[in-house]
Parts: sequence; structure tokens; C-alpha cells
Amino acid sequence: MERGNQSGVSEFILLGLSDQPEQQRLLFFLFLLMYLITGLGNLLIILAIRTSSCLHTPMYFFLSNLSLGDICFTSTTIPKMLANHVSGNKTIPYAGCLTQVFFFIFFGVIDCIILTAMAYDRYVAICTPLHYSMIITPKVCGLLIVASWFWASVNALINTILLTHLSFCGHSEIPHFFCDLSPLLKLACSDTFINNLMVNTIGALTIIISFIGILISYAQIFVTVLRIPSTAGKWKAFSTCGSHLTVVSLFYGTIIGVYFSPTSTHTVQQDTAAAVMYTVVTPMLNPFIYSLRNKDIKGALRMILTRKPSLYL
Repeated sequence: MERGNQSGVSEFILLGLSDQPEQQRLLFFLFLLMYLITGLGNLLIILAIRTSSCLHTPMYFFLSNLSLGDICFTSTTIPKMLANHVSGNKTIPYAGCLTQVFFFIFFGVIDCIILTAMAYDRYVAICTPLHYSMIITPKVCGLLIVASWFWASVNALINTILLTHLSFCGHSEIPHFFCDLSPLLKLACSDTFINNLMVNTIGALTIIISFIGILISYAQIFVTVLRIPSTAGKWKAFSTCGSHLTVVSLFYGTIIGVYFSPTSTHTVQQDTAAAVMYTVVTPMLNPFIYSLRNKDIKGALRMILTRKPSLYL
């Protein structure tokens, strides 16, 4: 961080999504609403899983961790954006920007790994149901979560430390609503070869390999489901995977489009729109996607919302 301060940049300016006052007010209330829905929806999912004994299974254990990750993921970017709008100040300190980059990568990587773990859980449950309890044990679930936190820390730490070695030569305007790695690298006036190399190697190890793991899991699931003789059995198997596939498509599709496609093929506006999808929209939709098609979660949520408070509390 010291070297960044020596380059003459003590803070960055987040240009946001619009420079029109009317649009800024509309975006403020829209993002505030989406943030509140994201927080409330994911908290309800976590509460439903914790309080309902029938949801104490590996699949819902991963889902509760995904919901927690989504809350933290959105909290990394949206509150600062809303605070800047209220204060009328678009700046973010140099150290604050690097901190935002760290936690954005950290919670983004955790989401990637948890989505992969959920796909593997569905693969074992559908393709080898007799061995499910022996393979997906509480110890294995715990180790997968710990591994996701460890790898996320390594990934975020490496990329953040490499950022501190860049010079910005007084260029401080970020055409984004948060400190993202991609626009920061474009803003630097020093050599970013090592930074881009790390993004395309460590990032690929995380995102691409996780995505391939999900594709392989669902390819095996698809083959297994096709062998089920009854139509009702096929529909039941596919319905348990449909929600997860929807989330995976939204999350990975936009991330791969932003970070792993040629920069010449998309504009700043397209990058920002894609970032809004995976940082705000997808975490907001996750509770609805997983609960609307899941009878167990809907039942647990109904019990929570209709439960009368105890007179002894």
C-alpha cells in the first residue's frame, strides 16, 4: 500500500452507474431495495435451515453457507455505493479500495466453491444414492467449507498484494460503482503483466475449474436421470437440480463474460451491467430461486413467519 501512496494516489473516485441526478436517485432507491431484499431473503433462508430439523442435511448446509456468503458479498460493495450517494462524495480511500478488492474476491471465490460443492452433492445423491451417507459426511462438508475459505484467502491476498505494487500516476477515476480488479488494472500506468497473469491463472483455477466440475457433475446427473423409467421420477430428479442450475448460469455466465473474454469485445457499460448481475441481482434472486421450488424450505419459512412469540420470552 505504501508504494501506491508514493505514486500520488491517496484516493479513487467511483464514477458510479450514472452522472444524471435523476437517474442517480432512482438507482439509489433501487439498489437500497435490492440490498434489503438480499439481506432479508438470505437471512430467512439461514434461519429456516437452522430452526427446521428436516433441513439439517448436507444440501441445506451448503445452501446456508451460500446465503451467508451472498450477504457478505453484497455488503462489500453496495453500502459504500449508497453512502457515497447520501454524502455526495464519490471518493474511496486507497486503503479502502484495496480492502474492497480483497473482500470482493474473497467472498466471490467462496460462492464459486460452494456452488461446485452443491453440484457434487447433487451428483452423489442422484447417481450413487446408496453411498450418499458414506461419501457426503458432516466431516467432508466441514472440510469443503474450510477449504473454500482458505483458497479464497490465498486468491484475494495474492491479487491485493500485487495491486500495491502498481503505480497510478494520478489517474484516479474508476468507471464503476465499486473497486473491481479489472478497471483498476486498466487504470494503472505501470506494467500489469504479473497481475493479469495471476488473474488468468489463479482465477482460472478457481472459476473455470469449478465451472467444469459443475458441468461434469450435471452431465453425469443427466445421463443417470435419462435411465429412470418413470416420467415422474425424471421430473423429481430434474426439479432438485433446476434451482441450482439457474443460479450457476447467472453467476458464472456473467463472471466469465467479464473476466475471461477479450477486453476488445465488450464495453465499460457491458462490464458494469454484468457486474450488477453477479454482485447484486444473483444474490438477491438466490433465496427466491431456492425457496419457491422447494417444499421443505417453504414449509420451514411458513412456520417461522406464522409462529407466535412465546409469552415466556
